[in-house]
Amino acid sequence: QVQLVESGGGLVQAGGSLRLSCAASGRAFSSSTMGWFRQAPGKEREFVAAIGWRGTSTYYTDSVKGRFTISRDNAKNTVDLQMNSLKPEDTAVYYCVARSDSYYYTDPRRYNYWGQGTQVTVSS
Repeated sequence: QVQLVESGGGLVQAGGSLRLSCAASGRAFSSSTMGWFRQAPGKEREFVAAIGWRGTSTYYTDSVKGRFTISRDNAKNTVDLQMNSLKPEDTAVYYCVARSDSYYYTDPRRYNYWGQGTQVTVSS
């Protein structure tokens, strides 16, 4: 059974940092695109970042560029999201995602595997 398990969420003040981690089990994702989505209350699920299987190609939504950094460790089957200069509008449940192949999409329907989510709350 494939599982993606997120950790690292919490409460932080505006301007602070958090690091989210996602550990995958049940299959190797070393040849697959992995990434992060988020969903704030009353809003649709939103693409945040993705990373190609080699770890050299990264993609970000405009609102997090320059503040968030996605990385992966294929040997450990993990993907991380370093979030700096956090803003109250970053408050959301953050989901780790993975595809079965190496293509990149911003549409959440294109991702086969999802974690259960971790809450990130940024206070002003």
